[in-house]
Order: sequence, then C-alpha cells, then structure tokens
Amino acid sequence: MSDGPGRIDGGRVWQHRFLDAHLDRVRFPDGSEGEQVLIHHPGASAVVPFLSDIQGKDPQVLLLKQYRYAVADTLWEIPAGRLEPAEAPLACAHRELKEETGCTAAKMELLTSMWTTPGFTNEKIHIFMASELTRGSANRESDEFIEVVPTPLTTALRMIEAGEITDAKTIIGLLFAAGFRS
Repeated sequence: MSDGPGRIDGGRVWQHRFLDAHLDRVRFPDGSEGEQVLIHHPGASAVVPFLSDIQGKDPQVLLLKQYRYAVADTLWEIPAGRLEPAEAPLACAHRELKEETGCTAAKMELLTSMWTTPGFTNEKIHIFMASELTRGSANRESDEFIEVVPTPLTTALRMIEAGEITDAKTIIGLLFAAGFRS
C-alpha cells in the first residue's frame, strides 16, 4: 500500500442497477485520514445535435424538454445517457441520439469530456457534436418523458443567459459548440 493519497479500505454500502455507493477510509494528500462517500458511475455520453449547417447564420440545435424526478421539474437538455458495459463513448452518443430524438448523424465529433460532480462521484460525461442528421423514429425508455424542440443556437444561448437552461452538461455542450465549433 502506498503512503500517498488514496483509498485505505472500505467498500460498497448500496447498489442499484448501474450505481454503486461506497464508504471508504482514505488518506488525503497531507497524510491525514478520513471517510469519503463515492458513487461509482459507468460514465455517459451527451450530444449537441445540429439540425442545420453549423457554419450557417443561426444553426438549429435539437433540445429536449425532459421531466427529471430528482429536481421535480422539466429541464431543457441535450440528448444523453449512460454507457453500457464495454460500450465506447462514441457508440453511446450515436445510440442515445437515436433513442431520444430519432435522428442519426453522419458526423459525430468529440467536443470535451467532463467530471460531473467530482466531490462524490466518478461520473464522466463525454460531450459530442452531431451534424448531418437524418430524422427517424425515437425509441425512448419507459421512464423518459421527452419533447424534442428544434431551437436556433442564439435562442439556446439566450436561454442559458436567462437561467432557463440549468443542466450543466447542456450548458457546457452548447457553449463549447458555440464558442469553438460554430
């Protein structure tokens, strides 16, 4: 065992489907010890889907209005979902785009990857930008209540500024796409 920071011992205290909660005894960078809760998550992919040419005057993105139990509200989001076992983030991005919007993308580009809330979980979301979309039929899960709303990018950016879009992955994805790609 190393004397550096990290887990000393501990283990799972709860498990449900794809989440594991651990209570661990850890060594901190200064050598002190304490307890930390860690929620293990398999990771996820999210997609900023452009309906129109991203270099156009005001490209259209597909936003989702989705009910979220955890916040007891309907949020504006980009399509996203967790990685299946052994699934690559790119494959997950294509799958989630199709499941939630019915669209397939001829082009899918990684924008960035982010830790969602590293104070208690190891969830990492890989954010992609999709373009050259072909519309089809969605195949949502039974707990997904989604309305797909084509939205001009400038409107989506104003929604962020006005506090109407509050989902972190959506804010990061839209700002990244607007600032670095469109």
